[in-house]
Amino acid sequence: MIRLKNLTKTFYKDGIKIEVLRGLDLEIKKGESLAVLGVSGAGKSTLIHIMGLLDHPTGGVLTINGLNVFDWDERKKANFRNSTIGFVFQFNNLLPEFNAMENIMIPALIGGMPKREAREKACKLLQEVGLEQRLKHKPGELSGGEQQRVAIARALMMEPQILLADEPTGNLDTETGKKIEDILLNLNARQSITLIVVTHNKTLAERMSSRIILHDGKIYDYQ
Repeated sequence: MIRLKNLTKTFYKDGIKIEVLRGLDLEIKKGESLAVLGVSGAGKSTLIHIMGLLDHPTGGVLTINGLNVFDWDERKKANFRNSTIGFVFQFNNLLPEFNAMENIMIPALIGGMPKREAREKACKLLQEVGLEQRLKHKPGELSGGEQQRVAIARALMMEPQILLADEPTGNLDTETGKKIEDILLNLNARQSITLIVVTHNKTLAERMSSRIILHDGKIYDYQ
């Protein structure tokens, strides 16, 4: 489903060349759950941002479903990203002025879904993540774990084939983090969503079907 071939990412800072990703080769199959581990600064977030079409590689090829997505213009990439890829970040990026239901509706409204249909779907997703009693609550009125569940529901709004999560339990206590892990892994199992999680959490990583380590911009097998 997702294939990387000799993928590179280079930055320049104060005239110094920084190679963040150095010729990555990786294949992720449909329905797989993959943990990406590594120390801070190893390039994990850069990699997941490129997979999610939020950043561009410097070189190499990334294909999704056999399509070379970086051959497309920005509009086509944005439409593909909104319809095919869901995102869950460590900092959930919920809009504070909107309530839980409204936050979840945003991707659908951007995609042109009628407001009534988007509202009905958002309510159903809130029920699936156990927050049917919180649909009118704004992010500031929710706990950290509840906010992250809203973020997961928002990521699922367009029924994505791929779910990318960057440290989704990083700001949560152990018990709450375990609940978020369960939701993500159940989605992967029940709906065959391809799940890719950047994490420092080895317990979560070992629950995934496969694991890799990023070190010095290269991929290594998880030991």
